[in-house]
Amino acid sequence: MKTVQDMLAAANAEVPRIPAEEAKAMAGQPQVVLLDVRDAAEVKASGKAKGALAVSRGLLEFRADPQSPLHDAAFDRAKTIIVYCASGGRSALAGKTLKDMGYTDVRNLGGFKDWVEAGGEVETV
Repeated sequence: MKTVQDMLAAANAEVPRIPAEEAKAMAGQPQVVLLDVRDAAEVKASGKAKGALAVSRGLLEFRADPQSPLHDAAFDRAKTIIVYCASGGRSALAGKTLKDMGYTDVRNLGGFKDWVEAGGEVETV
């Protein structure tokens, strides 16, 4: 039986952490998807990184799978996916899930606060 700590360790071993400054430099490029996996209420309360796709962690697999009727065309296995959440745990697990689903270039920004503290632009939703 795995614990959440086991799952986080596996996710962190497989999905590299990216500094906020590097994420800021990559954001907005056509081959990059900045992905916010926080819940809708969190995104509404604080906003999100400018240009980020907001998909709650609970719907990720359905939005990322091209065979799903809920698929979001922004998900493309040829693109770099930079994931963030509130503090980095959900984004690590989401990144691992995306890797398991065939996305090869997935990175974990960590928390939204990292983006904000690095001076990343924020937009309201």
